Amino acid sequence: MSTSRIAERVRRIKPSPSTSAADRANELRRQGKSIVNLVVGEPDFDTPAHIRQAATQAMDKGATRYTLMAGTVELRQAIVAKLERDSGLHYAMNEIIATSGAKSAIYSAFSITLEPGDEVIIPAPYWVSYPDMTLACDGKPVTVACPEENGFKLTPAQLEAAITPRTRWLLINSPSNPTGAAYTRAEYRALADVLARHPQVLVMTDDIYEHIRFDGQATPHFLQAAPELRDRTLVVNGVSKTYAMTGWRIGYVAGPRDLVQALDTLLSQSTGNCCSISQAAAAAALNGDQSFVGKSVAIYKQRRDATLARINAIPGLSCRVPDGAFYLYIGCAGLIGKRTPEGKVLAQDGDVVMYLLDSVGVAVVAGTAYGLSPYFRLSIATSIEILEEGCKRIARAVAELH
Repeated sequence: MSTSRIAERVRRIKPSPSTSAADRANELRRQGKSIVNLVVGEPDFDTPAHIRQAATQAMDKGATRYTLMAGTVELRQAIVAKLERDSGLHYAMNEIIATSGAKSAIYSAFSITLEPGDEVIIPAPYWVSYPDMTLACDGKPVTVACPEENGFKLTPAQLEAAITPRTRWLLINSPSNPTGAAYTRAEYRALADVLARHPQVLVMTDDIYEHIRFDGQATPHFLQAAPELRDRTLVVNGVSKTYAMTGWRIGYVAGPRDLVQALDTLLSQSTGNCCSISQAAAAAALNGDQSFVGKSVAIYKQRRDATLARINAIPGLSCRVPDGAFYLYIGCAGLIGKRTPEGKVLAQDGDVVMYLLDSVGVAVVAGTAYGLSPYFRLSIATSIEILEEGCKRIARAVAELH
């Protein structure tokens, strides 16, 4: 028996790097330092009024008790309609389950499917939690570096090379956190052709940023390109990013009946059903007026374009134009090897990030957290004034390097 009181499956994981970076920035701010926090991937808009009103009405009507484990009929009907409307995907009510956020959905999906040593293919750069959630569920994360010259996207050859007899999942996030890269329908089809040769591999699509896209086009879904893989695919989404509802904690899963039933069983013994009031709000978000989505995306695009121009004008920094989401994944290879005014050598992107925080009070997240260096992630989910101030400070800090 281990001498530690903490289970090994927890000791093998680490706290979320983005959460840790945000906590450090907030602590410095509490100490009275001027901090421009460009860490948090959270819309800075209020939840639209009609969604908040739906929550108030639900409380007034007494909808404050347990719901069905899989979610209210109203919410699951709204999810069924949304998947049909946006992606042409057809699901029955018993193939849908609501969860306490999309993160919970992904973790729980790993919990019901991974045996010790099962592998999860995770294209890098990746959202920081994917590898640790895999480890916490006794799986083995297999990260595949997807360089900028490939658009930060997984190629069929890379996928083929990564698959082994122990591969359980391929996890796809499009548009991506942190790069904003989005797969085309043709790219999905090419990946599906590889998967056709490996029937043991399941596919999880993390679609949380699907509506935050800057070319005015609908984001294609993997299952539109590969409908024959429906029985091997778990669709994960939520309302947090699209509708500025991060605190409401509603995600959902659509997928094969056996997987959804297993999720229902696991969650019934762990979290229980998600918040009844939040479910009412989420149903209103999916069913109601969608004008907020277009307006918010237009603002994100303005921020993206303005911030890109400023960053790409700074010597030593460069950033590919993201297709969607609300981040810039900024290459800082041109700063590696330079010295700070105090004489410290910037040996890696983590050093660059700490230099920006300590010297000019700009908080960003190092690319090491996302599995591909040397980069750092900057969130544009904040006002243009804050972004401009952050860019000015970054330019000043870079100019002082030698």
